[in-house]
Amino acid sequence: MSFVNIQFFWVLILPFGIFAFLISTNKDRLSRVFNEKVLKRLSAADEGMPMIVRNILMLLAIFLMIVAMARPVMEKGDKKVEVQGLTLLTALDISGSMRSKDVYPDRLTFAKTKMAQFFDAMPSDEIGVVAFAYSSFVLAPFSSDKETLKMMVEGVDDSYINMGSTDFAALGELASTLLEKKKPKILVLFSDGGDEKAIAGFADILKANEIDLYVVLVGTDKGAPVLDEDGKPLAQKDGTIAITQRNDALGELAKEHGGAYVVASNGKEDIAQLVNVIRGKYKNQQQGAVTVKERVEYFYYPLGLGLLFLLIAFSSMPKRREV
Repeated sequence: MSFVNIQFFWVLILPFGIFAFLISTNKDRLSRVFNEKVLKRLSAADEGMPMIVRNILMLLAIFLMIVAMARPVMEKGDKKVEVQGLTLLTALDISGSMRSKDVYPDRLTFAKTKMAQFFDAMPSDEIGVVAFAYSSFVLAPFSSDKETLKMMVEGVDDSYINMGSTDFAALGELASTLLEKKKPKILVLFSDGGDEKAIAGFADILKANEIDLYVVLVGTDKGAPVLDEDGKPLAQKDGTIAITQRNDALGELAKEHGGAYVVASNGKEDIAQLVNVIRGKYKNQQQGAVTVKERVEYFYYPLGLGLLFLLIAFSSMPKRREV
């Protein structure tokens, strides 16, 4: 038998001793004012349980609760537990083209839905989230709490969108820093793509840092007008409406750097397909086994007994009076 939180016992035992001493040596307020015979006449009825018994039960209850707080356990030794899961970094595109509405209701909202599906499909994995456009920043650190990750992503709205050109090199630098000590290094992008010129430097960073790229492409080949923050189409210098199309060059880059890509569609089949590819490639490189201490908890025994004694100590048990 050992105690996990033995410090609680030593911190509380001294105040408990002082309290017990005061309770056992100090008369109650009425006993100081009235004579014992007078006090007996003033009392409506004798109590069935003497005060000294009540005090003993109360002190015993408090002592047992202190023991429960110290958390008694029976150690059964170390146990190896297999941890299934990978560590991945996901990135959400917040560039101006993500306002386009060629997918319902718009590319940004659709991409967030796909990210949520991806989180659900990888329940035991640690996932971090960044957002990128002209600059890149961390939305959520690596975590296996998927509900929190979904809340962080859901909070990304139109106000986050940056109309500047997408800097994939900045994203690559941030990803290489966050994944520096991870193995394997996996980056999953949710984006409407990027042209070959924009992703040229990005490819060099991925290769230098041995990062495997996976992409979920959002948007259509036909494309849609680029919208400003007021939802109005943007015009080019010649007066024509600017149209943005999904660019699959980013997906081809993923295939060249040990990864894969899917074009986002309605339903969950696309995400399931991508997750199967990732699982298949890294099935022998997951987090492995961790050693944990196996214990049998016993705190509920002193806690339950203490509560019972406390209930008895504070309950009213009048004597049956003879007529």
